Amino acid sequence: MTPTSHAQNWHDPPRGLVLARDEVHVWRIALDPPGHIVERLASFLSADEQARAARFLALIHRTRFQVARGTLRAILGRYLGREPGRIEFAYGEHGKPFLPGIDLRFNMAHSKDVALLGVSDGRELGIDIEAVRPLEDAERIVARFFSAREQADFFRVIPAERQEAFFRGWVRKEAYIKAIGMGLALPLADFDVTLAPGEPPRLLHVANQPDAPARWTFGELDPGAGFQGAIAVEGGGWRLCGFAARGLWNEGLGHRTEVSASRRTGVSPE
Repeated sequence: MTPTSHAQNWHDPPRGLVLARDEVHVWRIALDPPGHIVERLASFLSADEQARAARFLALIHRTRFQVARGTLRAILGRYLGREPGRIEFAYGEHGKPFLPGIDLRFNMAHSKDVALLGVSDGRELGIDIEAVRPLEDAERIVARFFSAREQADFFRVIPAERQEAFFRGWVRKEAYIKAIGMGLALPLADFDVTLAPGEPPRLLHVANQPDAPARWTFGELDPGAGFQGAIAVEGGGWRLCGFAARGLWNEGLGHRTEVSASRRTGVSPE
């Protein structure tokens, strides 16, 4: 079974936010909220994050970075029972952020004015979102970066549907390399994903890793009109829950909600 989330299923989060072992939570974040929300979210950032924000020359890009990082902190704070500004991140060899000593796993991606955040209890995961747009060099990109199998699947798609097929495949490939924490250290041509219209999102093959397809389950995400989204999650038997970050903002940012003690200590529930 392939978990799928649709745009109409982005619910406001419950006050008692609990993440079960068989759940993966995905948050849709609008990156252009009202000014008072931006100011509050920006106040959660660390000194390093504030310095990164200051390096953006365009105000819109600086603001969207502040909203994305501030909302990330606010959401993780809800799960952990911590103030957003007190959350500390560490980074893997290829730059993937994580929470040291805590089982909560997360991954974030953004495109234009929308971000997606995936959260799980102990399952590695990767998420991606792309704004669908005309690309004159899509076929060249496919020929250069997609696997031989993906290229064959892509060119079997009728020309009118190739744009959607390209982004469908791209977000699935990005979700996988983010899930394993390797980024572009793993050549994109070294693994195959599905991309044909109507084909469920799946990992088909990874070079020199015959067990990889059985280890990862993919979900198709619908961030809204004009976007493609995908998530890759370690293991199977999980269900997807979609939340809208606006519900968090409406409650009041930084609100301390009582969550399970296991979430605060990083010990997973049985």
